[in-house]
Amino acid sequence: MAFFFWNHIMSHAQVSQNLLYANQLDEAFLNRQLSKLSQRGIDFADLYLQNTASESWVLDEGIIKSGSFAINQGIGVRAVCGEKTFFSYANALDTQVISNLVDQLFIENVAGGAKDYSQINSCALDLHTLSNPLYSMESAAKISLLQSIDKIGRSHNYVSNVIASINLEYDQVYLARSDERQFSDIRPLIHLSISVIVSKDGKLERAGAGGGGRYDLSYFSPEMVASYVSKAYTQAMLKLDAKAAPSGEMPVVLGNGWAGVILHEAVGHGLEGDFNRKGSSAFSGKVGQQVASKGVTVIDEGCIADRRGSLNIDDEGNSTQRTVLIEDGILQGYLYDELNARLMNTQSTGNGRRESFASNPMPRMTNTYMLGGNYAPEEIIASVEYGLFAENFEGGQVDITSGQFVFNASVAWVIEKGKLAYPVKGCALVGNGPECLQHVTMIGNDLALDSGVGVCGKDGQSVPVGVGQPTMRLDGGLIVGG
Repeated sequence: MAFFFWNHIMSHAQVSQNLLYANQLDEAFLNRQLSKLSQRGIDFADLYLQNTASESWVLDEGIIKSGSFAINQGIGVRAVCGEKTFFSYANALDTQVISNLVDQLFIENVAGGAKDYSQINSCALDLHTLSNPLYSMESAAKISLLQSIDKIGRSHNYVSNVIASINLEYDQVYLARSDERQFSDIRPLIHLSISVIVSKDGKLERAGAGGGGRYDLSYFSPEMVASYVSKAYTQAMLKLDAKAAPSGEMPVVLGNGWAGVILHEAVGHGLEGDFNRKGSSAFSGKVGQQVASKGVTVIDEGCIADRRGSLNIDDEGNSTQRTVLIEDGILQGYLYDELNARLMNTQSTGNGRRESFASNPMPRMTNTYMLGGNYAPEEIIASVEYGLFAENFEGGQVDITSGQFVFNASVAWVIEKGKLAYPVKGCALVGNGPECLQHVTMIGNDLALDSGVGVCGKDGQSVPVGVGQPTMRLDGGLIVGG
């Protein structure tokens, strides 16, 4: 605990130095701006300061095609009154700019009382390293890593090209709130992406793999890198020999890990508080009701160490937590930010997230997954006389109000007499999220989270997330389209 506490002190001091003092700002100045906002009769307000350093490298056709480095910093000023949110931002950390943002935030000035703000609270947890991944490896070593990926990929038969990229980010945030609390956080993030293109008998296919999280670059061991290449190559070769997908309603077995993206999109978004406050979700007003088969338990957990979707604090300063959304098929609750929690007479679940200082926070998922069951994955496959095994997925679309979705499987197999008969491509799954959950008949004991590649989009904002699930069988609610 002493180590963690010292980390808090050092991280808060570092963020304060980089975001405040280096820009001739201090806590007293932020307090004065919050006092000005409080004089306008608002419910609450916050100042969100951010500095993000990012770096990327891309290898294609055996050479480094691009490399980039950028620093972006600024402040977002938010004030909330009832259901109305007043928001402004600037890509500069300057006393005059910030003061002008605050002064011009409202068209009308509403009288109210001023407060004094002095309390400082750094984040309560250390879920990941505080080191800067951009400096965890020399540029030459980063290039060498990408070149090694190219070499490994081209050592396989039929490989015509390998594309590999590294994306690194070091995010520092400082948050001052009108309830006398101030927070800081450091958020490293790395991502390695690999695509393998194979060519055989005039046919080309492509598949990808990768991973990452809140680590430095030492996370990508030679063994891990080789496994990513192998996975991408294996999937690309399967596509070469794949047949056309069947169509119709049939039993579907969903794979574990990244296949949880269906759960994220078709179910998770429908459990976010803003949609349910407005009554626009298929899950609105159903807390306490059976919305899924018995055995189905869905969790959002933002405090898993090192995970891509994890945060020490959310973008409103609240600690992230483990929130049970569905337990044994019964809907338990929703994901909340401050605004929607207040309007629904409940508490934030630590899910207030924003893309950057230029964005308003809203209820967003972190790491969303389904708990495992009692069946071995082989047992689930063996139980299907004829059906589909959807092992991995590409993109998809979902309608929050109706729950209808369509997802494209990147790796899928036809199941015949309890065995994987042959791979198929061009396979789409069409269904309804709430309905699908009611047709889960077998849940595997192989819960896995994705490798650290998830990006979630909502209202034009993108944030890193995690997904996961065990292998599971659905006997209805899905139509396979070829």
